[in-house]
Amino acid sequence: MGKGGGCVPSKNRPPAGVSGADLPNPKSDDLVSDQNQNQTQTTQTTNPIKDVGVAEQKQQRKKLRVFIVFYSMYGHVELLAREIKKGVDSTDGVEGVLYRVPETLSSEVLEQMKVPKKDDHGVPVIVPERLVEADGVLFGFPTRYGSMAAQMKAFFDSTGELWREQKLAGVPAGFFVSTGTQGGGQETTAWTAITQLAHHGMIYVPIGYTFGAGMFQMDSLRGGSPYGSGVLSGDGTRAPTETELALAEHHGKYMATIVKKLVH
Repeated sequence: MGKGGGCVPSKNRPPAGVSGADLPNPKSDDLVSDQNQNQTQTTQTTNPIKDVGVAEQKQQRKKLRVFIVFYSMYGHVELLAREIKKGVDSTDGVEGVLYRVPETLSSEVLEQMKVPKKDDHGVPVIVPERLVEADGVLFGFPTRYGSMAAQMKAFFDSTGELWREQKLAGVPAGFFVSTGTQGGGQETTAWTAITQLAHHGMIYVPIGYTFGAGMFQMDSLRGGSPYGSGVLSGDGTRAPTETELALAEHHGKYMATIVKKLVH
Protein backbone atom coordinates (compact mmCIF):
# COMPACT_ATOMS: atom_id res chain seq x y z
CA MET A 1 0.00 0.00 0.00
CA GLY A 2 1.52 3.34 -1.00
CA LYS A 3 1.44 6.66 0.90
CA GLY A 4 -1.18 8.09 -1.44
CA GLY A 5 -3.69 5.52 -0.30
CA GLY A 6 -3.82 3.90 -3.75
CA CYS A 7 -2.43 0.55 -4.83
CA VAL A 8 0.80 0.69 -6.80
CA PRO A 9 1.00 -2.27 -9.28
CA SER A 10 4.10 -4.34 -8.97
CA LYS A 11 6.50 -3.95 -11.85
CA ASN A 12 6.81 -7.73 -12.03
CA ARG A 13 3.09 -8.50 -11.80
CA PRO A 14 1.18 -8.89 -15.10
CA PRO A 15 -1.90 -6.77 -15.73
CA ALA A 16 -5.29 -8.34 -15.09
CA GLY A 17 -6.32 -10.89 -17.70
CA VAL A 18 -2.76 -11.38 -19.00
CA SER A 19 -0.80 -14.56 -18.24
CA GLY A 20 2.76 -14.22 -17.17
CA ALA A 21 3.74 -16.63 -19.90
CA ASP A 22 2.46 -14.13 -22.49
CA LEU A 23 4.70 -11.30 -21.38
CA PRO A 24 7.99 -10.62 -23.11
CA ASN A 25 11.08 -11.42 -21.12
CA PRO A 26 14.08 -9.60 -22.61
CA LYS A 27 16.69 -11.85 -21.05
CA SER A 28 15.08 -15.20 -21.78
CA ASP A 29 13.77 -14.11 -25.19
CA ASP A 30 17.26 -13.01 -26.25
CA LEU A 31 18.65 -16.36 -25.12
CA VAL A 32 16.03 -18.30 -27.08
CA SER A 33 16.62 -16.11 -30.12
CA ASP A 34 20.36 -16.78 -29.96
CA GLN A 35 19.77 -20.53 -29.61
CA ASN A 36 17.42 -20.58 -32.61
CA GLN A 37 19.93 -18.64 -34.66
CA ASN A 38 22.72 -21.05 -33.74
CA GLN A 39 20.53 -24.06 -34.58
CA THR A 40 19.70 -22.51 -37.96
CA GLN A 41 23.36 -21.92 -38.70
CA THR A 42 24.24 -25.47 -37.65
CA THR A 43 21.47 -26.93 -39.81
CA GLN A 44 22.62 -24.92 -42.80
CA THR A 45 26.21 -26.04 -42.30
CA THR A 46 25.61 -29.76 -41.82
CA ASN A 47 22.47 -30.34 -43.89
CA PRO A 48 23.07 -33.89 -45.18
CA ILE A 49 20.58 -33.47 -48.03
CA LYS A 50 22.44 -30.45 -49.32
CA ASP A 51 25.81 -32.20 -48.94
CA VAL A 52 24.57 -35.24 -50.85
CA GLY A 53 23.36 -32.96 -53.64
CA VAL A 54 26.81 -31.43 -54.00
CA ALA A 55 28.41 -34.89 -54.05
CA GLU A 56 25.99 -36.00 -56.75
CA GLN A 57 26.76 -32.92 -58.82
CA LYS A 58 30.48 -33.67 -58.57
CA GLN A 59 29.81 -37.26 -59.56
CA GLN A 60 27.85 -36.13 -62.60
CA ARG A 61 30.67 -33.85 -63.69
CA LYS A 62 33.22 -36.62 -63.34
CA LYS A 63 34.10 -38.64 -66.43
CA LEU A 64 33.29 -42.28 -65.75
CA ARG A 65 36.07 -44.79 -66.27
CA VAL A 66 35.98 -48.38 -67.46
CA PHE A 67 39.19 -50.23 -66.69
CA ILE A 68 40.21 -52.73 -69.38
CA VAL A 69 42.50 -55.12 -67.53
CA PHE A 70 44.08 -57.85 -69.62
CA TYR A 71 46.76 -60.48 -70.05
CA SER A 72 47.91 -61.16 -73.59
CA MET A 73 50.59 -63.68 -74.51
CA TYR A 74 50.59 -63.55 -78.32
CA GLY A 75 48.83 -60.20 -78.75
CA HIS A 76 45.30 -61.32 -79.60
CA VAL A 77 43.73 -60.26 -76.31
CA GLU A 78 45.51 -56.92 -76.49
CA LEU A 79 44.04 -56.28 -79.94
CA LEU A 80 40.58 -56.89 -78.52
CA ALA A 81 41.36 -54.65 -75.54
CA ARG A 82 42.24 -51.74 -77.81
CA GLU A 83 39.04 -52.19 -79.83
CA ILE A 84 37.06 -52.33 -76.60
CA LYS A 85 38.65 -49.04 -75.56
CA LYS A 86 37.49 -47.48 -78.82
CA GLY A 87 33.94 -48.51 -78.00
CA VAL A 88 34.14 -47.16 -74.46
CA ASP A 89 35.69 -43.87 -75.58
CA SER A 90 32.96 -43.38 -78.19
CA THR A 91 30.40 -43.16 -75.38
CA ASP A 92 29.82 -39.65 -74.10
CA GLY A 93 31.08 -39.13 -70.56
CA VAL A 94 32.99 -42.41 -70.34
CA GLU A 95 36.63 -43.27 -71.01
CA GLY A 96 38.47 -46.58 -71.23
CA VAL A 97 41.74 -47.12 -69.37
CA LEU A 98 44.08 -49.96 -70.40
CA TYR A 99 46.04 -52.00 -67.86
CA ARG A 100 48.12 -55.18 -68.02
CA VAL A 101 48.37 -57.74 -65.25
CA PRO A 102 51.87 -58.84 -64.17
CA GLU A 103 53.62 -61.63 -66.06
CA THR A 104 54.34 -64.69 -63.93
CA LEU A 105 56.62 -66.58 -66.33
CA SER A 106 60.32 -65.93 -66.65
CA SER A 107 61.78 -64.50 -69.84
CA GLU A 108 63.56 -67.83 -70.45
CA VAL A 109 60.28 -69.76 -70.38
CA LEU A 110 58.55 -67.20 -72.59
CA GLU A 111 61.40 -67.48 -75.08
CA GLN A 112 61.08 -71.27 -75.17
CA MET A 113 57.36 -70.85 -75.83
CA LYS A 114 58.25 -68.54 -78.73
CA VAL A 115 56.24 -65.71 -77.21
CA PRO A 116 57.02 -62.45 -79.01
CA LYS A 117 58.55 -59.72 -76.90
CA LYS A 118 55.87 -57.30 -75.78
CA ASP A 119 55.86 -53.66 -76.71
CA ASP A 120 53.87 -52.15 -73.86
CA HIS A 121 52.82 -49.09 -75.88
CA GLY A 122 52.56 -47.19 -72.63
CA VAL A 123 50.13 -49.64 -71.01
CA PRO A 124 50.97 -49.78 -67.29
CA VAL A 125 50.91 -52.87 -65.09
CA ILE A 126 48.01 -52.68 -62.66
CA VAL A 127 48.12 -53.16 -58.91
CA PRO A 128 45.00 -54.47 -57.14
CA GLU A 129 44.38 -51.26 -55.17
CA ARG A 130 43.86 -49.37 -58.43
CA LEU A 131 40.63 -51.28 -59.15
CA VAL A 132 38.65 -49.24 -56.62
CA GLU A 133 38.98 -46.22 -58.91
CA ALA A 134 37.02 -47.89 -61.71
CA ASP A 135 33.32 -47.40 -62.40
CA GLY A 136 33.36 -50.64 -64.39
CA VAL A 137 35.92 -53.30 -65.34
CA LEU A 138 36.40 -55.60 -68.32
CA PHE A 139 38.91 -58.40 -67.80
CA GLY A 140 40.53 -60.04 -70.82
CA PHE A 141 42.62 -63.23 -70.95
CA PRO A 142 43.42 -66.30 -73.04
CA THR A 143 42.09 -69.70 -72.09
CA ARG A 144 43.92 -72.54 -70.41
CA TYR A 145 41.86 -75.73 -70.71
CA GLY A 146 38.59 -73.82 -70.62
CA SER A 147 39.39 -71.36 -67.83
CA MET A 148 41.45 -68.21 -67.40
CA ALA A 149 45.22 -68.14 -67.82
CA ALA A 150 47.32 -68.45 -64.66
CA GLN A 151 48.57 -64.87 -64.98
CA MET A 152 45.05 -63.47 -64.64
CA LYS A 153 44.20 -65.94 -61.86
CA ALA A 154 47.32 -64.83 -59.97
CA PHE A 155 46.11 -61.25 -60.23
CA PHE A 156 42.68 -62.15 -58.86
CA ASP A 157 44.41 -64.07 -56.08
CA SER A 158 46.22 -60.86 -55.13
CA THR A 159 42.96 -58.96 -54.50
CA GLY A 160 42.41 -60.45 -51.05
CA GLU A 161 42.43 -57.10 -49.24
CA LEU A 162 39.80 -55.73 -51.58
CA TRP A 163 37.70 -58.86 -51.05
CA ARG A 164 38.02 -58.69 -47.27
CA GLU A 165 36.59 -55.16 -47.22
CA GLN A 166 34.26 -55.74 -50.20
CA LYS A 167 35.57 -52.62 -51.88
CA LEU A 168 34.53 -53.82 -55.34
CA ALA A 169 30.98 -54.76 -54.38
CA GLY A 170 28.46 -53.37 -56.83
CA VAL A 171 30.99 -52.59 -59.56
CA PRO A 172 29.87 -53.88 -63.01
CA ALA A 173 32.34 -56.19 -64.73
CA GLY A 174 32.66 -58.53 -67.71
CA PHE A 175 35.10 -60.63 -69.73
CA PHE A 176 36.64 -61.00 -73.17
CA VAL A 177 38.70 -64.03 -74.14
CA SER A 178 40.97 -65.72 -76.64
CA THR A 179 40.98 -69.42 -77.50
CA GLY A 180 42.98 -71.55 -79.92
CA THR A 181 39.96 -73.35 -81.41
CA GLN A 182 36.19 -73.00 -81.74
CA GLY A 183 35.59 -75.53 -78.99
CA GLY A 184 38.50 -74.35 -76.88
CA GLY A 185 36.49 -72.37 -74.35
CA GLN A 186 34.86 -69.27 -75.85
CA GLU A 187 32.04 -69.70 -73.34
CA THR A 188 33.55 -71.71 -70.48
CA THR A 189 36.56 -69.41 -70.13
CA ALA A 190 34.18 -66.56 -69.34
CA TRP A 191 31.60 -68.31 -67.19
CA THR A 192 34.15 -70.13 -65.04
CA ALA A 193 35.57 -66.68 -64.23
CA ILE A 194 32.25 -65.45 -62.85
CA THR A 195 33.16 -66.97 -59.47
CA GLN A 196 35.83 -64.28 -59.06
CA LEU A 197 33.21 -61.56 -59.47
CA ALA A 198 30.71 -63.29 -57.20
CA HIS A 199 33.07 -63.37 -54.23
CA HIS A 200 33.87 -59.68 -54.69
CA GLY A 201 30.18 -58.82 -54.94
CA MET A 202 30.69 -57.41 -58.43
CA ILE A 203 27.89 -57.28 -61.02
CA TYR A 204 28.51 -59.54 -64.02
CA VAL A 205 27.50 -57.91 -67.31
CA PRO A 206 27.29 -60.27 -70.33
CA ILE A 207 26.68 -58.85 -73.81
CA GLY A 208 23.91 -61.31 -74.70
CA TYR A 209 22.97 -60.99 -78.36
CA THR A 210 23.12 -57.20 -78.41
CA PHE A 211 25.60 -57.31 -81.30
CA GLY A 212 22.66 -58.21 -83.51
CA ALA A 213 23.09 -59.99 -86.85
CA GLY A 214 26.82 -60.42 -86.27
CA MET A 215 26.07 -62.93 -83.52
CA PHE A 216 24.22 -65.17 -85.96
CA GLN A 217 26.67 -65.24 -88.87
CA MET A 218 27.59 -68.80 -89.84
CA ASP A 219 29.60 -68.24 -93.00
CA SER A 220 32.93 -67.64 -91.26
CA LEU A 221 34.79 -68.43 -88.06
CA ARG A 222 34.19 -65.99 -85.24
CA GLY A 223 35.12 -65.76 -81.59
CA GLY A 224 32.84 -64.31 -78.96
CA SER A 225 29.64 -65.45 -77.27
CA PRO A 226 26.80 -64.04 -75.18
CA TYR A 227 29.25 -64.11 -72.27
CA GLY A 228 31.57 -61.58 -73.89
CA SER A 229 33.62 -60.74 -76.97
CA GLY A 230 36.37 -63.12 -78.08
CA VAL A 231 38.86 -64.11 -80.73
CA LEU A 232 40.12 -67.39 -82.19
CA SER A 233 43.91 -67.33 -82.17
CA GLY A 234 44.65 -70.71 -83.78
CA ASP A 235 48.33 -71.51 -83.32
CA GLY A 236 48.99 -67.90 -82.45
CA THR A 237 49.39 -66.64 -86.00
CA ARG A 238 45.73 -66.11 -86.91
CA ALA A 239 44.73 -62.43 -86.96
CA PRO A 240 41.35 -61.31 -85.60
CA THR A 241 38.66 -60.89 -88.24
CA GLU A 242 36.77 -57.66 -88.85
CA THR A 243 33.73 -59.20 -87.19
CA GLU A 244 35.69 -60.11 -84.07
CA LEU A 245 37.13 -56.60 -83.85
CA ALA A 246 33.70 -55.04 -84.41
CA LEU A 247 32.23 -57.24 -81.68
CA ALA A 248 34.97 -56.10 -79.30
CA GLU A 249 34.24 -52.44 -80.05
CA HIS A 250 30.55 -53.09 -79.50
CA HIS A 251 31.42 -54.78 -76.20
CA GLY A 252 33.16 -51.63 -75.00
CA LYS A 253 30.31 -49.39 -76.07
CA TYR A 254 27.73 -51.66 -74.47
CA MET A 255 29.64 -51.82 -71.19
CA ALA A 256 30.02 -48.05 -71.10
CA THR A 257 26.27 -47.68 -71.57
CA ILE A 258 25.56 -50.06 -68.68
CA VAL A 259 28.01 -48.23 -66.42
CA LYS A 260 26.28 -44.92 -67.14
CA LYS A 261 22.89 -46.41 -66.32
CA LEU A 262 24.08 -47.88 -63.03
CA VAL A 263 25.90 -44.75 -61.89
CA HIS A 264 23.24 -42.24 -62.86
